[in-house]
Amino acid sequence: MTVQQIWNLIDAAAPFDTQAEFDNSGLLVGNAEDDVNGILFALDVTDAVISEAIALGAQLIVSHHPLMFSPRKQLTDADYEGRLLRRLIRANLNVIAAHTNLDQAPGGINDTLAALCGLIMVTGEGYFRCGFLPEPMTAGAFAEQLRGALGDTVRRMGPADAMIRKVGLCSGSGGEEWKKALETGCDAFVSGEIRHHLALEMADQRIIPFECGHFATEEAGLFTLAEALQNALNRLQCNMRVYQSAVSAYAFPPD
Repeated sequence: MTVQQIWNLIDAAAPFDTQAEFDNSGLLVGNAEDDVNGILFALDVTDAVISEAIALGAQLIVSHHPLMFSPRKQLTDADYEGRLLRRLIRANLNVIAAHTNLDQAPGGINDTLAALCGLIMVTGEGYFRCGFLPEPMTAGAFAEQLRGALGDTVRRMGPADAMIRKVGLCSGSGGEEWKKALETGCDAFVSGEIRHHLALEMADQRIIPFECGHFATEEAGLFTLAEALQNALNRLQCNMRVYQSAVSAYAFPPD
């Protein structure tokens, strides 16, 4: 298959024209007509991820977070992103980013996070989701459940004995979405990053914030897309290797 054909399959699951105006999703590096027989899914394009793609023999990286989020006037080794872009070009690697389009998509980042939180009767639109726990539990117990499900540190910013039944969420840096949790009668709000002043506002409204880490709240949703793409390729009887990155987001660059 070609890069364009893979783009088309991703577009069917998370339409690129739904991305936010500020976003930079789509084909960012490469040639739409390049042949692809190996795809690596990774939350971010880092030096370690590029090395991983080269070692696996992949021709395409599908990331959640885009490169060139801000316009560039130079492409040199003088800065971090410039070094990454030049290395991608030298390695003849293609990059597709699925960012805010995947955040919002049915079955995308936030629906996956809701499932990991153990929520049922999930509703919502845009980036926000809310749902119910099967049984009420204390905030302390819910924090432990989140730690197990997400595999990362969870900061509970409220009393451990407060009871939680309805939970709102928005992955990544989605703290500003908390007012939708207030509007929908939630007892708690889960996000990757929650600023201190927002946590104070939530406390004033008796909502418990849970800060679970940007990476931890988004990686599983990207891998859900990888699995959906693999299933689509299987239906097409296409011999394609689809990999999920095994490197840490914060891995040091290779020597």
